[in-house]
Parts: sequence; structure tokens; C-alpha cells
Amino acid sequence: MTFDELGLGAEVLKAVAETGYTEPTPIQAQAIPHVLNKRDVLGIAQTGTGKTASFTLPMIDLLSRGRAKARMPRSLILEPTRELAAQVAENFETYGKYNKLSMALLIGGVSFGDQEKKLDRGVDVLIATPGRLLDHCARGKVLLTGVQILVIDEADRMLDMGFIPDIEEICKKIPFTRQTLFFSATMPPEIQRLTETFLQNPERVEVSRPASASATITQGLIKTTREKKRDTLLELLEGEDVKNAIIFCNRKRDIGAVHKTLEKHGLPVGSLHGDLDQSTRTKTLEGFRNGTIRLLVASDVAARGLDIPDVSHVINFDVPTHAEDYVHRIGRTGRAGRLGFAFTLMTREDGKYLAGIEKLIGNAIPERGIKAAPAKAVSEDAPAEAVVSEVVAEVAVAPVAEVEATEAVAVDADAVATETEDRPARKPRERRARGGRGRNKPAVAEAEAAVDADAPQPETPADVPEFVAAAAEQVSKPRAPREQNSDRNGGRDNNRDNNRNNNQPRRDRNDRNERPRGRGRDDDDGPRVVGLGDHVPAFLLRAVKLPVRRPDEPEDADIEIDESETEEA
Repeated sequence: MTFDELGLGAEVLKAVAETGYTEPTPIQAQAIPHVLNKRDVLGIAQTGTGKTASFTLPMIDLLSRGRAKARMPRSLILEPTRELAAQVAENFETYGKYNKLSMALLIGGVSFGDQEKKLDRGVDVLIATPGRLLDHCARGKVLLTGVQILVIDEADRMLDMGFIPDIEEICKKIPFTRQTLFFSATMPPEIQRLTETFLQNPERVEVSRPASASATITQGLIKTTREKKRDTLLELLEGEDVKNAIIFCNRKRDIGAVHKTLEKHGLPVGSLHGDLDQSTRTKTLEGFRNGTIRLLVASDVAARGLDIPDVSHVINFDVPTHAEDYVHRIGRTGRAGRLGFAFTLMTREDGKYLAGIEKLIGNAIPERGIKAAPAKAVSEDAPAEAVVSEVVAEVAVAPVAEVEATEAVAVDADAVATETEDRPARKPRERRARGGRGRNKPAVAEAEAAVDADAPQPETPADVPEFVAAAAEQVSKPRAPREQNSDRNGGRDNNRDNNRNNNQPRRDRNDRNERPRGRGRDDDDGPRVVGLGDHVPAFLLRAVKLPVRRPDEPEDADIEIDESETEEA
């Protein structure tokens, strides 16, 4: 069958012939005649089968007769994403270049003013996303009472994105006598309910089993871990003959991480997700189409309806949580009869999602391996013993200054001992008698004795192991019982003994610790002192003259102190 047999006008056939297409796809061959007969159509076909042309070609032919009115479009096409809406607009420009039809595109990321100017002039074809269309309706800039043809494209995607309430509200503004074209890749129960609400005795066109993968796509499953995902992706890109590829991620943060990794390795890469402004999204898609961007890291925004025929690979960096999304993702490759490859990176946590996908497509995805990891990745996983050996070898040949710095950190468990060993060249200080208690640790005493003896510091790397062993032995040595050092603390003890009462015996440290502290001590220190005892300051014992107020004087009167009218305290 050729396009000439479908009943299209001469202008449309001429435009189609210039694009190079001679035979319609199955969905086009079945749907176009019903649309030309002004019947409602329910089209079910997987992505990449030519659904867009199945309604754009007959719509151009039907709308070629008539004239548009200001703010009253003659037809309305609803799309879930900006990219799909822009792509449908490109199809109308391509196939309708010999028909004088006006068109307006209502999507987010574009100023309202430019869109309102087109609506004021009147449009034959209005292509819009539900949210932006309702915004224009609320502003009073568009009336839907003149819509003759309504197209709801990618209805299952509308359901996933939560646009069904918006679509129901839009349909209430459109005349009941309209012609409705409903297209979807899957038919869940909610979509089935919508078809019963919006369509009137529709012609059902189903060219393939819903949510089935194309036979021209070679699928593969690569098992990995969450930590090695990006390394596995790089190995896959190096091992495969990748002309261009779309890499799908579930989260926007993963899109950014993968984009940075690929960009760091010098690969021409771009990213696409819903948070980007429309100019950036359009520029990225154009770069991917013309080949300046070879790898496109994207969310499910790029999974539906994007017509990029020559995509060699699709890589699922994340297993999609919805099984239908898998079919749409891999449908970006293997289009128009070309061969395509679709690989999915799977971790242990993705088992339940994989089971749902295999149940939906009706067969298991074959597991596939990739070449061994690079040597760098293997060296990172080397045993700890090898790493320790390398460190020891480096310490053995390191300069003395570096060894000293390393040992100062390693032997930090006993800071005083380490400090003494690190500074052997310091001259011993002169000892002076001072008061206080001799509470120095044995390690400190031994270290200072070594300083007094002017022990030589190792000057060659060969002495380093002995130094380390000595420091380690010093740290691990158990603490000895406390002993008095008569040489060091002689002056202190003498001073303390002179200040102490000779008749009062010296208390042992252990005895002091056993004594109760604070109130209630049983010390035999004489009678309990009340107040200041005998040590009352003299100024407190001095007589003070107090003023005397007469009974007949008011309280606020000034009282003068008279020596004769005072009493002593």
C-alpha cells in the first residue's frame, strides 16, 4: 500500500513524497482512512510506529478547507511534554508547507505575550500542554468552543504525569460534536475509562500488542553494583560501537552525576530533564540530532515520542520503576526498521522492577557481560597488606625529617615521651627547686634522664626501625607505682617540709584520698568555727551612730544626725 491509496489531498502527498516516505506504517494505513471519514479513533501502538503522522496528515487535509477566527482555534492537540509538542509542530510545518494553515504552540518556558499574539490572529492548529492551555483559558485569551478536532496523544503518559483532571476540564470546554482522536501505547484501566468518556463509537486501531518491544532491538542486561555503576557505564561505552546513545536515569541528581563523569572523560555529552528552560532543552536536542552531542543523559522526558531515527544505543542507567517506561525508553532506538541496542544496568535492589518488565514484554532480558575492569580499578581493590607493605617501604627510604614528622603523629598516644624523642638536640635545662607536688610520670622521668645523658639522635635511615621500636616499647610499658625522686624533687620536698608544721605528721596520698571531702569531715581541728571567729576586722567592731526619728515627724522628712540624739550599735 502507498500513500496515494489512503485518500489524502495532492498537497499533502507532495509534501510526503519530498520527505522520502513511500509506504505508510501499519498504524498510518489503518488510522488515516477513519480520520478522513471524521470518525473517532482509538489508536494503540508502541512508540516509534508513526502515530504522529497518522493524525497530522489527515488533519492537514481536513483543515485545508475553512478559515480560523481570532482566539478560536479549529483544532487542538494535547501533548504531555514540551518536546512532544514541539515535535508535532515540526510535523505540521513539514507536511503542511503547501497548505496555508496557521499554527500556535502553547508550552511552558515561553513568554505569554508571543503566544497571545498568535492566538489573536487566529490559528487553525493549536498544539499545547494541558497546564499552559488552562493558563491561557483563565486569562481569557483562548476560546475552545470552535474546536472541531481534538487529539489526545500519549494518553498513558498523561496519566503518569497527573494530567487527567486537566484533560477532563479541557474537554468540558470543547463542543460535544467534536471529532476525537485518542492515541496511547498502553491501555491501563484508567485509560480505558477515559476512552469510554471522551470517544463516541470509536474505531479501534491496534497494530501490535501493547507494550511490546520491537524485534529490531537487541536487548541486554548487565549486572553491577550501585558503587560501580558509572565505571560499568564507561566500560560499556568503550566496548561498544556507539554512534550515539541516550542514557536514561530515574532521578535528576543522577543525571547531573553521570553527565559530569562523562564530561570529565572528554565525551561529547548533554543532559535533558524537566527543570531545564525551554531554550536549553531545544538547543540540547538539536545538538543531539546534528551529532555535536553524541551522548544524551536524560530523564523520561526523552522517553516518549521523540523522533530521532538514527539512535544506535539506549542505555538504562537505572531500571525504570514502571514497566511501561522500559518499552518507551528502548523504543528510541531501532526505529524505522533500523537495528538498535538497548542495555540495562541492574543492581541487586532492582530485582522486583526487572520482574515486572519481563512480565510485561513477555520474555526474559538476556544477561550480557562486558570486558574486564581497567587496571586502575583493580589496584583500588588491592589487599590491605600490600598497601601496608608499600607504606613501610616508603618510610624506610624517607628522609629523616619526614620520618620524625610521621613518628610524632603515630606515637601521639604518649605526647610527652614523643616530644622528648623528637627534640634530642635540645640542651638539658637547669634544675631549680620549686614547690608543688612531684606527679611526673615514669615515662617523663626516663625521657628527661635520656636528655640529660645527651643521647644521640639517629642520623641515618638505618636507625629508624630501632627508634620506632623503642618508642612503641615506651608507650606499651605499664605504669610503675609512684616513687619519690630524691634528686629531682629534693628542693620541693624540703620547702614543703619547712612550710608544714613539724609536729603534724605527713599524710600519705592514699590516706588523703580515703578522707571524706567537703562538709562533715571528721578531722580533729579543734572546735567548730562560727562566723569569722576571732578574725573579725576592726572596722566591723567600730561604733556606728544611727539617726533617731521623733514620733511627730513625717516619714518623708529629712533627718539630721545629732550627736546628742544618737545611740551606739
